[in-house]
Amino acid sequence: MSVPMLKIGAVLSTMAMVTNWMSQTLPSLVGLNGTIISSEGTHERIVSGLYPGSEEGWQVYSTASDPDGRCVCTVVAPARNLCKRDPRSRQLRLLTEQVQNVSQSMEVVDLRTSRDLQYVRDSEPLLRGVDGRLHTYVANPRTLTAKGLQELKGQMSQLRPLLSVVEQYRLDLQTLATLRLELLNLSIILTAIQEEIGAYDYEELQQRVLLLETRLHSCMNKLGCGRLTAVSGPITVRASGSRFGSWMTDAMIPSSDSRVWSMDGYYKGRRVLEYRTMGDFTKGQNFVQHLLPHPWAGTGHVVYNGSLYYNKHQSNILVQYHFRSRSVLLQRSLSGAGYNNTFPYSWGGSSDIDLMADETGLWAVYTTIPNAGNIMVSRLDPRSLEVLQSWDTGFPKRSAGEAFMICGTLYVTNSHLAGAKVHFAYHTNSSTYEYTDIPFHNQYSHISMMDYNPRERALYTWNNGHQVLYNVTLFHVIRSDG
Repeated sequence: MSVPMLKIGAVLSTMAMVTNWMSQTLPSLVGLNGTIISSEGTHERIVSGLYPGSEEGWQVYSTASDPDGRCVCTVVAPARNLCKRDPRSRQLRLLTEQVQNVSQSMEVVDLRTSRDLQYVRDSEPLLRGVDGRLHTYVANPRTLTAKGLQELKGQMSQLRPLLSVVEQYRLDLQTLATLRLELLNLSIILTAIQEEIGAYDYEELQQRVLLLETRLHSCMNKLGCGRLTAVSGPITVRASGSRFGSWMTDAMIPSSDSRVWSMDGYYKGRRVLEYRTMGDFTKGQNFVQHLLPHPWAGTGHVVYNGSLYYNKHQSNILVQYHFRSRSVLLQRSLSGAGYNNTFPYSWGGSSDIDLMADETGLWAVYTTIPNAGNIMVSRLDPRSLEVLQSWDTGFPKRSAGEAFMICGTLYVTNSHLAGAKVHFAYHTNSSTYEYTDIPFHNQYSHISMMDYNPRERALYTWNNGHQVLYNVTLFHVIRSDG
């Protein structure tokens, strides 16, 4: 009797110690994610803004001085929630998962121990009765009768399940030994991280991070426009749909809309899938379907301020479809614009009219017969779809693989196939052009859609049935407030 009860006491005592350790350790555990960066300077800076990959964060990766003594810095600038990408944050999440696993194991042992302890308590009167009989029979063997022996056997049979309970206690003690070892390892890792980041408490680190994010995103707002200098390697988000299609998020700045839309195909399509978040799109879950009243042509669609703008099939009519109301708000002809594969991109696909958005607003890229098939760029009023201003870039549209707008500049690729690069840039603010040489990796060898999203500073592409993102590097000159 005494041995099982002692084992139960050991189990409960150890669990209490472990629980107390976790209650003291977890508050410091959640306060480990912090980053400290020195204050801003007061010089004019050249800064590069980059929409980061999942493993990137803010960092200065080169500094120098120009002949006038100005500070020249190149900065990798991420999107929001940068601290979630901190390596220590990932390590923290792993540690938290380990602690949760330990906690769950403790709960299982706790429930099992409580249940078995109650069983032992219920069996205690029976044990005492058997113990008393045995003492009587040992002291006076003549008192043992056949009937008494049969009753004793019956009582012993009732106590037989206690053997499995005692065996479970033995296994639980082994489990606790394993948990102690895991907790010791966690403690060592936590101590190392705490020594690495210094003696700052969680509240102080949190305030520093919030201040830093505010300053950095204030800087990001100043970096609203710049010149494209590089395109990163491809980030494949998902493989879905046919060879041709388009996908996008809302390009309106500012916006907290996290929805993602997908439109498969380029010919007479009407089905638009709306996903709640990028994570849902990646997994292909939590989506609703919109059935457009008019079919689309091409893949040059854009979502701007909650509405889908697209080219109506076999026409040069632009359509504004509002997602919330599931209705068409506006239709307007893009005067003189070619359609139905009159002036498509090099890959064809009824890509005559390409709608897009950047930091400065809504745009249409197309061609007319009078301008001999050269790319026209028109800025549109999103409320009326009226053309506000147009530019003739002089670049033949059939020689372009795809095109996208960044900060009022049209960037054109020289092919939709492998080996493509950003080859041409037309600056609408100065009505000038230049030839560029900005390579990027066309991983799946057939791009049928490439659009820039100014909210995320990323290129969205549909590449041979794959939905792919590219980070972009933009260079700016800004003046710091200090």
